[in-house]
Amino acid sequence: MLVRHPERAEWGIGQVQSVIGNRITVNFQNEGKVVIDGAHVILSRVYDHEL
Repeated sequence: MLVRHPERAEWGIGQVQSVIGNRITVNFQNEGKVVIDGAHVILSRVYDHEL
């Protein structure tokens, strides 16, 4: 799944690598691998027509 971080547009589009509980590991274009607490951050899904 492709996502964006709502407060970190500069990170670019990220690809979800894994979800374990509230921990979401995402590999972002401009930031690399980041572990996000899904209880505090709601990622925005990116659809093909947005690319």
